[in-house]
Amino acid sequence: MNTKNIYISSNTSRSGTLFITMGIIQLLKSKMSKIAFYCPVVIDEKNNDIEFVREYFHLSNSFSSAFTFTLKTFENTLNTSGGDEILARCLKDYKKLEKENDFVICQGLSKELYPSFVVDDFNTIFSSNFSSSHIDIINAHSKTSDQIIEEIRSEQKRKNLLSIFVNRLDETTFDELKSKNYQNVNLLMEDKELDLISLLDVKEYLGCEQIFGSSDDLNKVIKSTRIAAMNLEHFICHIEDSDLVIVPSDRVDIILGSLLALYSKNYPAITAILLSGDVEIPQSIMKLFDGFDKLNIPMLKTKLNTYESALKVSQISSSIRPHSKRKIALALGLFNKSVNKELILEKIDSSSSKVVTPKMFEYKLFELASRKKMNIVLNEADDDRILRATEILLRQEVVDITLLGIKEEILHQASLLGIDISKAKFVDPHSSSLKEAYSKEFYEMRKAKGLSLDAARDALEHYNYFATMMVYKKDADAMVSGATHTTADTIRPALQIIKTSKGIDLVSSVFLMLMSEEVLIYADCAINQSPSSKELAQIAISSATTAKAFDIEPKVAMLSYSSGDSGSGEMVEKVKEATKIAHELDSKLLLDGPLQYDAATIEKIAKKKMPSSKVAGNANVLIFPDLNTGNNTYKAVQRSSGAIAIGPILQGLNAPINDLSRGCEIEDIVNTVLITAIQAQERV
Repeated sequence: MNTKNIYISSNTSRSGTLFITMGIIQLLKSKMSKIAFYCPVVIDEKNNDIEFVREYFHLSNSFSSAFTFTLKTFENTLNTSGGDEILARCLKDYKKLEKENDFVICQGLSKELYPSFVVDDFNTIFSSNFSSSHIDIINAHSKTSDQIIEEIRSEQKRKNLLSIFVNRLDETTFDELKSKNYQNVNLLMEDKELDLISLLDVKEYLGCEQIFGSSDDLNKVIKSTRIAAMNLEHFICHIEDSDLVIVPSDRVDIILGSLLALYSKNYPAITAILLSGDVEIPQSIMKLFDGFDKLNIPMLKTKLNTYESALKVSQISSSIRPHSKRKIALALGLFNKSVNKELILEKIDSSSSKVVTPKMFEYKLFELASRKKMNIVLNEADDDRILRATEILLRQEVVDITLLGIKEEILHQASLLGIDISKAKFVDPHSSSLKEAYSKEFYEMRKAKGLSLDAARDALEHYNYFATMMVYKKDADAMVSGATHTTADTIRPALQIIKTSKGIDLVSSVFLMLMSEEVLIYADCAINQSPSSKELAQIAISSATTAKAFDIEPKVAMLSYSSGDSGSGEMVEKVKEATKIAHELDSKLLLDGPLQYDAATIEKIAKKKMPSSKVAGNANVLIFPDLNTGNNTYKAVQRSSGAIAIGPILQGLNAPINDLSRGCEIEDIVNTVLITAIQAQERV
């Protein structure tokens, strides 16, 4: 059964329909560029599910095309014209989306809108008329295994069933059902954090002003609400992790006490302080707060009194938004860990699109990295960006992360940020039992160069050297550094310890250039200033190997200012010689040169300039003759076309070591770790 659309519906409310929808869309996004989302009926025109999936997954259809009826218009049409008119209008809107897109995800009517018999009837009618494969979601919360098994049997009778998802299982029932070995049933444990509200929910629902804190702080979750009605010495004994403390604005003692408790390792880390009442914070206290370079406790201010504030907070329902990075990572990680993705893809007509958009490639990175979990060591755990990226990666269940530093200090810093990195591994280079063995091995490597044992021990005090030795000894699979270190700090230990691959004499780099409809590989744009013909050939071979690691079939162009035999000069001759050497190194590789950039990448021009070339017009790996050309070209293309440049990615080493920019964002760190993990898979 192949399908180009899916209809997702649940048997009860609060079943996790959006959660499953997110997982399915991410599964498809690495293979298709145009995916649409459609709901026949929504509660009103401010539908959170539509807003979220369209923005977060960059879907192609407009908001207005994503639904046909609001609840009110559905009721009116049902009463005046009947179900046939409803079906006709929904079918018309759906067919338009189907025609314009590669795939359509339909989310069925919710049990929160109507009685079960009405919802079930319409979901069945819509699904069959859309010719959709069906995903049924069973809410297992507070149900016995016998009840769930009966529901599974009932749902398995449905025609065009793609898969059944049993969500919100407790551990005991999960284990019992898993032993049944269902072939078409995906079992998902309940994660209570997905139901927790965030600080952003509070800010928007109460209309609060944010006094202190960053936008990242608004992603922090709230496990419980704590009203400050006691004296400070009694109050701080009752606070717990992830509390929202609601306190009147004039209770300076509680405000300062909460702040001190946060920075103390002897007390739990609260999420935030909500200041209540129409009273201004004293200027002396504001001046005190302003004196902090960084205040790790966000504060919101509302004019509501304490009781009203607590009541309103209790009424907030959890929601997932495009900027809810922590919840999204948790939800997608749970999906990736629990779901038989290969079986679902087998049943979907998911032939890869010829178009590869930047977002498709970014989703592809998660898919490729998840094939085999690699252990990536990060040596800059004192950087908040590294810790936030670590949480996202761990929650997505795609890699294992080892952080260097003192575990207690790293976890305390994470608690101040309101993030959970407890699944990471921690190694303190200064106290590790590995340090002496690493020092002696490094001494043996470098003693011929004049390195003493004491100097080797000193070198291993530096986290870059320790992390590199971890990769060398296979105590970690790969390393990412550079958020706070220079490129030289990252590469020097790698050259001394990891060394280059067999047949390769130099380390080079590539940038993955995510163009609007394709991914190109540029090399070398960051390391080698003026490579010789032999070095240029090795850069080409390394770059082709890198391309294959990302499921890109390499077509390599050796670039110059002339194509074929049309020009002459020292640089042209260098590229010709490099092309010859590269062919000798790998005779099966699709590689040609010299080629001008336009002849390499534009088919129409290639037919005129290089009609017999198998590479010209279709090249996806572009080798520049020197650093000046490569670096300027990648930056010019990046800035003028809006392309996303990921890199530099180091290649030619015996094991993956990659360098970050010191100005990197969290997303850059995540992508670089994923890329490094994919490279590491080739080593295993």
